[in-house]
Parts: sequence; structure tokens; C-alpha cells
Amino acid sequence: MKKIEAIIRPFKLDEVKIALVNAGIVGMTVSEVRGFGRQKGQTERYRGSEYTVEFLQKLKVEIVVEGVLQGQATLVRQHLIRVIAQSA
Repeated sequence: MKKIEAIIRPFKLDEVKIALVNAGIVGMTVSEVRGFGRQKGQTERYRGSEYTVEFLQKLKVEIVVEGVLQGQATLVRQHLIRVIAQSA
């Protein structure tokens, strides 16, 4: 059994889901998370005041590959990485 986790931008969820279904994955867990990295937050305005949002909204996608699909885990992981890299 192998667990694959990925942090993605919320608008990429449908694309990731389609890619996983096409790879034979029928289930996944999605959690709302916050984080920062290369994007380093963003400056926003609210009622005339400016503030910095340091932790941006993200989604954490988790899948578990077991049984027959374990042999394909590397291919699934590489495909998922390609889909996620396109969203960067």
C-alpha cells in the first residue's frame, strides 16, 4: 500500500481528479489547507486597509494505491506530478 499526497491550487482540483480517474484511481481525500512557498503570499485591500495574506488557500489531495495498482504507483505519481506542475 502506498500513499501519495499533493498540495494543489483549488482551481486545479477537477483537472487532478480527471487525471486520477484516467489513471485508474477511483477515490481520493481532499482537505482544505493553507500554506506559503514560492508564492510568498499576496497583498489585499479590505475597506481601504491594506494587509498581507501570508498563508494562501490550497487543497491537499491524498490517494492510497494498493493491490494491483501498486505496480503502477510510480506512473500514477509521475502523472500527478506533471498535472500539478502545470498549475505552478
